[in-house]
Amino acid sequence: MRIDLFLKKILIFKKRNEAKMMCNKELIKVNGRISKPSRNVRKGDVIEIETFHGLVKLKILEIPAGNVKKSEADLYYERL
Repeated sequence: MRIDLFLKKILIFKKRNEAKMMCNKELIKVNGRISKPSRNVRKGDVIEIETFHGLVKLKILEIPAGNVKKSEADLYYERL
């Protein structure tokens, strides 16, 4: 699954375009490397997102098959 779509599905971003813009500004890394929005992510990958509040690190636990409920979003990633 594309990283921009994954981040939208697990509700880190409200819109896929927001995740895409963050990637284009080189503020998102996957496994320590700057990520393009089209990069595929897999279970076990570590995502780093630079924000105004600091660095957010997420480890992917599962890739969602469809849309994710807000109450279930944290089942797909772990904050590091």
